[in-house]
Amino acid sequence: MSASFESAHSSPASPAAAPPEEPTLRSIGRLFPYLWEFRGRVLIALALLIGAKLASVAVPLVLKEIIDALDKPRPELVLPLAFILGYGVLRFASTTFADLRDVIFAKVTQRAMRRISMAVFKHLHALSLRFHLERQTGGITRDIERGSKAMSSLVGYLLFRITPTVLEILLVAGILFVKLDWVFGVLTLVTLAAYIGFTVTITTRYDSSLIEWEAMALKSQRSLGYLNAAQAGVIAIGVTLMVLRAADGVVHGTLTLGDLVMVNAFLLQMFQPLSFLGVMYRQIKESITDVERMFALLNRPREVEDAPDARALDVVAGKVKFEQVNFAYNPDRPILHDVSFTIPAGKTVAAVGSSGAGKSTLARLLFRFYDVGSGSITIDGQDIRRVTQDSLRAAIGVVPQDTVLFNDSIYYNIAYGRPDATREEVIEAARAAHILHFIEGLPQGWDSIVGERGLKLSGGEKQRVAIARTLLKNPAILILDEATSALDTKTEKAIQGELLEIAKSRTSLIIAHRLSTVVEADEILVMEGGYIVERGRHPELLAKNGMYAHMWALQQQAEERGGQ
Repeated sequence: MSASFESAHSSPASPAAAPPEEPTLRSIGRLFPYLWEFRGRVLIALALLIGAKLASVAVPLVLKEIIDALDKPRPELVLPLAFILGYGVLRFASTTFADLRDVIFAKVTQRAMRRISMAVFKHLHALSLRFHLERQTGGITRDIERGSKAMSSLVGYLLFRITPTVLEILLVAGILFVKLDWVFGVLTLVTLAAYIGFTVTITTRYDSSLIEWEAMALKSQRSLGYLNAAQAGVIAIGVTLMVLRAADGVVHGTLTLGDLVMVNAFLLQMFQPLSFLGVMYRQIKESITDVERMFALLNRPREVEDAPDARALDVVAGKVKFEQVNFAYNPDRPILHDVSFTIPAGKTVAAVGSSGAGKSTLARLLFRFYDVGSGSITIDGQDIRRVTQDSLRAAIGVVPQDTVLFNDSIYYNIAYGRPDATREEVIEAARAAHILHFIEGLPQGWDSIVGERGLKLSGGEKQRVAIARTLLKNPAILILDEATSALDTKTEKAIQGELLEIAKSRTSLIIAHRLSTVVEADEILVMEGGYIVERGRHPELLAKNGMYAHMWALQQQAEERGGQ
């Protein structure tokens, strides 16, 4: 797209895609349909998760039996040996089940990331030009990339870190309540509740401190210190109370030495994953924010929609008609006023005028980047609002001022006009655009990389690539949007003939500032302030001695001065 084709008189950047100030959990629910596609893998992964946690919780129980079996005057070797082997098996199972869970679930996460990213990518292509003009450069890519990565982190933390930990807490509390007494279960839950409460509260202070890191470095360090101290204090108090209770039971004969070891093992085993809770809490909040940014893109409504009964455009001859078209990018700033003209099939109409006159808006409306405010635009009698956007844009080719080239081979950049074209068709398009000789003279020929945005090519070479790309597309309707305004005079004159040649057999709309590019047009529209103030062929407009004649005289003088 050209600079003039893309630059619109748009409103200031819209905050529509901005996420809520505080991240919420509502986006998590939107992830599950994408994860549920592989429900078999999800269920197997959950089964392995539960199996790994059951094995992990069983380890202290078996350790208790080993201690109790050995805590005798003459322990029998057979009984502890069976429990010791079981202890090893459980340790192995808890680790292996967790690894298998990650392997099986990896495909689910990767497929969900791909599907969400593609859904956002397709939706973005369906949004209006206005949306893309309001976005910051790179902002969309950043939101998609961060959002997809955040989704993976979010699923990992919630499903494989938080869920197993909560499950283990409930299992341990239940086991202690049943095997020992209710006090152990209550102490466990109270200790963990206090630990989580301190962690979440102090972490949120720490997270907000990080936002202004340079000015708040000391406060952040203090917050982190408070967090570590609070966590250590809660653990120490909880463990001490639990061990004290168990030791008292051993002394009074109500509990065994194995029970004491089991209680201590349970607590240490539970607090190990919780030690990362502060980090997980901050990263979960960040991940939710990033996921919501990505979903905010999906929530953005399309400004230009296909009608429910839209049909494919049927191009018979290619006659284009603007009839009493009014349009405004913003309601308080009208751009076009009652614009009417016809481009007969196979003819060329040019729109000229000063910057801001509304001539580039004609091309945007014909391409249906925006819908007209009132009036209509038809192609062969078909209102473009009643046909599909894909079929409309397939029938229109654009040679812009600033050709968009990809950092790929010159063959790829020309074939982009019609990806299913044969190599012979691509070569023929390059020949017609008078760039074949240049390509074949390059060291790598067709495989030559053009560089980012075609920086390795000159302005004239880039334009010839654009011409070849358009010729390959072979559209019925052609838009030349300031196609040579960025070129020097010599290069411009060399390319003008090629542009006029490809326009001869097509219905063409030329948007131009330099009048020398439109002297051969079948009709010239002179625009000012959104109105067509003059129209006619080049000789007729010169004879009127009006605005066009004045513009022509000024440009001729400028060229003469430039040539001296």
